Amino acid sequence: MAYNNNIMFIRYQLLAQLVKMWKEGRLLEEIDKLPVKLHPRTQKPVGRCCIYKERAVTKYKTMAMMGFDMTDETDETESLSTYAARMMERKDISPDRSILSVMDDACSSCVKINYEVTNLCRGCAARPCYNNCPKNAIDYDREDKAYIDHDKCISCGRCHQVCPYHAIVYIPVPCEEACPVKAISKDQYGIEHIDPQKCIYCGKCLNACPFGAIFDNCAVFDVLNRIRKDKQVVAMVAPSVLAQFKQPVEKVFGALRAIGFSDVLEVAYGAEATIRHEAEEFKEKLEEGAPFMTTSCCSAYVQLARKHIPEIKPYMSSTGSPMYYVAEYARKKHPDAVNVFIAPCASKKAEGRENPNVDFVWTFRELDAVLEVMEIDLKDCEPFTPEEHAGHDAHGFAKTGGVFTAVKNMVGDPTLQGTIVSDLNKKNIAALRAYAKTGKCPTRMIEVMACPGGCISGPCACNEGLAAIRQFDTELKKKE
Repeated sequence: MAYNNNIMFIRYQLLAQLVKMWKEGRLLEEIDKLPVKLHPRTQKPVGRCCIYKERAVTKYKTMAMMGFDMTDETDETESLSTYAARMMERKDISPDRSILSVMDDACSSCVKINYEVTNLCRGCAARPCYNNCPKNAIDYDREDKAYIDHDKCISCGRCHQVCPYHAIVYIPVPCEEACPVKAISKDQYGIEHIDPQKCIYCGKCLNACPFGAIFDNCAVFDVLNRIRKDKQVVAMVAPSVLAQFKQPVEKVFGALRAIGFSDVLEVAYGAEATIRHEAEEFKEKLEEGAPFMTTSCCSAYVQLARKHIPEIKPYMSSTGSPMYYVAEYARKKHPDAVNVFIAPCASKKAEGRENPNVDFVWTFRELDAVLEVMEIDLKDCEPFTPEEHAGHDAHGFAKTGGVFTAVKNMVGDPTLQGTIVSDLNKKNIAALRAYAKTGKCPTRMIEVMACPGGCISGPCACNEGLAAIRQFDTELKKKE
């Protein structure tokens, strides 16, 4: 496994513990002991004030893994086994449940001080920090060391820029810093909250929080319970699966069958329909005089347009995402089945909630934990090849440039150029807003993906960086 920080590993381990208890039929009897088991009194707390705080945080993280959030807690004394019993009997996840939420006790209430003077300050005679502060927020102590009056400071950063010793540092609030649309802010108690009216579910905050306080809605047990009850459950796997596991993708599909999924469909099969429809729509928009068209398969980008850049919607393709088309096909093929989409991002959980043909969404991290606990070794799995086939371009959707290339090939214009927006950060969002406002773009088509490098580096992927790229390229080559 390749996780980009220890929080991801801790979260993975907790989910694995819960799935193991569920598998062995011990969940209801032993879940209340889990926080104490994981954090005995002899253990030194890491990043928390005491071991009892660690246990409280573990309780709320465990609730999140079972598909609950803070709004479900009406009584603080309610036991984890009570929540587990409710989870075991749950028929559906409430449509009002948050896609991303902050577990209050886990939030460390990071101090909102953006700039601070360190002990590197030499008390120099030039005093550029003092002279360049627009609010007179810089002063000096008895030792002529600078300090910042935070009641006056407006966090403009000028002192940070002009200090010759780099003695003034920028201190971000990690989750707020990561959010490209300012959807996260503190309440009166200093606890972070996510505004669903602003959130685009890009998932950047998930990995940014150093204390693991932010969780995505988890449906692992909802699916496993249905498999245990012999329900027909279909896995719909995103093209980015090619980058996730160090085994051929057919082995991964075989592993899904070993878990108990009755059928496995490649979402790339749905991407074939997206390519066709998007190419047709592109031609129509240009014929109607549109200056450019943007793609629409990234659900975080769709949320961005809907909530923050409504003026770009006339330029956005109305074509459904690959998930939309493969879920529609899955419902026709298996009318009574439970359809589960498996992807590397949180935003697909929001898109899946809006799609009546998608019942649940898993992430690759969640799948990875289930595979380990089920003791399913990919290399030993019987390969499974879905009967529905997709071409090379459809599988390429998962990587930056893949959607544009596929549409370009379908249009049949080798001279067509595209603008690639890979990473919905503040700078790229500003560029998209400018394209929408002016109606001008360097090219006739814009491919937009929320994650740098494309879906293969989604926030809930279980492989990353160069390893993911190499794995993806190796598997994609087989599709040629």
